[in-house]
Amino acid sequence: MEKLFTLLDENYEEMVGIRRHLHEYPELSFEEVETPAYIAAYHKKLGHEVREGVGGRGVVALLRGARPGKTVALRADFDALAIQEENDIPFKSKVAGKMHACGHDGHTATLLGLAKALNHMKSGITGNIIFIHQHAEEVAPGGAKPMIEDGCLDGVDVIFGTHLWAPTPIGEILVKDGAIMAAADKVEIAIQGKGGHGAEPHHSIDAVTLASQFVISAQQLISRRIDPLKSAVLTIGHFEAINPFNVIADRVKLAGTIRTFEEDVRTQMEQELEAVLNATCLAFGASYEYRYTRGYPPVYNHQKETEFVAQLASTVPGVEQVKTCPPFMVGEDFAYYLEKVPGTFFFTGAKSPEWETAYPHHHARFDFDERAMLIAAKTLGKATLEYLKD
Repeated sequence: MEKLFTLLDENYEEMVGIRRHLHEYPELSFEEVETPAYIAAYHKKLGHEVREGVGGRGVVALLRGARPGKTVALRADFDALAIQEENDIPFKSKVAGKMHACGHDGHTATLLGLAKALNHMKSGITGNIIFIHQHAEEVAPGGAKPMIEDGCLDGVDVIFGTHLWAPTPIGEILVKDGAIMAAADKVEIAIQGKGGHGAEPHHSIDAVTLASQFVISAQQLISRRIDPLKSAVLTIGHFEAINPFNVIADRVKLAGTIRTFEEDVRTQMEQELEAVLNATCLAFGASYEYRYTRGYPPVYNHQKETEFVAQLASTVPGVEQVKTCPPFMVGEDFAYYLEKVPGTFFFTGAKSPEWETAYPHHHARFDFDERAMLIAAKTLGKATLEYLKD
C-alpha cells in the first residue's frame, strides 16, 4: 500500500494541474465535449481500454490486472454549473456564466491521478478496475442511469465513490450506511387567476395572493402531515409574475424541490402538495397546472462496504478522523449505481484550516482545498486494492 501512497504523492502536482485546467474550461450537463475527450485521451495514453460516448457523453476506462479476479468500479462526475464565478484565482473559469462550483473538476482529477498510480501497479493487481467518468450529474435525469443502461456496470462486483465536501475540514472522512443522501424531486406549478386593475381587486382573482397563500400553506405539510420522526424538505425557489406594479396578475409560475428519504413520504408529498394547491385555488375560483417530476432516488449505502471503507480510511495518510455523518438532504445520481451493485459513497473533507469561511457548494465563490484530492485518491485506491486482495 505504501507504493500506492508514494505514487499518488508523486502524481499530486499533476492532479492539481488537471483540476485547474478543467476548472478553467467548464462544460454544463449534457453539453460536455472537450472534457470527456480530455479524459479519454488521458486513459488511452495509460494504455487502458476506453469506451467513449457511454450513455451519451460518459467515458469508461478499464485497467486489467495481471491476473483474473474481481472487478471494482470507481466513479467521478465531470459536469459544471451555470454560475458566474466570483473567485479571484489564477485558474478562474474562462467561460462566461459557467463554473465548477461543486468540485467535479476535483473529482475527475482525483480519479485520473489514481488511475495513473494504479496503472503503474497493474503487474501486482489481481482483478480489474473500471473508471467511470460520468457526465451530467447536476441535471436530472442525469448521466448515471443511461451509462448503466449502456453497460458501465457490467461485470462489476463493487463500486466506490466520494464527494469532496467543502463544509467539512480537510482530514475528515464522513461515512454512513443506509440513506446518506435524499431523493431530489422537482415541482412546477402555474396558478391561473383573473387579472385586473390594482385599485379594483374585487373584479379580479389575484394569482399572486393565491400563490403566496399556497407557498405558506404547503409548508404545513412538513410540520403537520409528515411523521416528525421522518424527514422532508419543501423549497419553492422560483416565483414569477411578470406584471406592472399596479396590475393584479392573472398568472403566476412556481417551481421548487422536494427532498425525502422514505418512499411513502415521497408519495405523500407528491399527492398532498397538489391537494393543498387544489384547495387554495378552489376557494377563490382559480385554476392550476401541476407537474411533479421524480428526480434521483435516495443514495443508500450498503452496510458491509461502508464498514469496509470506514475501517481502512482511518489508516490512510492525511485522514485524521473518520466520522459517521447524519444524512444530507442534497441529491446524487450515484444512487442508481448502488441500486445495481454493492458499494458505498462517502464524503472527503475539503475545507482548508486557513479559511474562516467555506462557501457552500453551488456558490459563485465555492472552492476546496486541493490537498483533499490526495486524501480522496488514497482512500479510494486503498479500498480498491484491499477489496481485490480479499
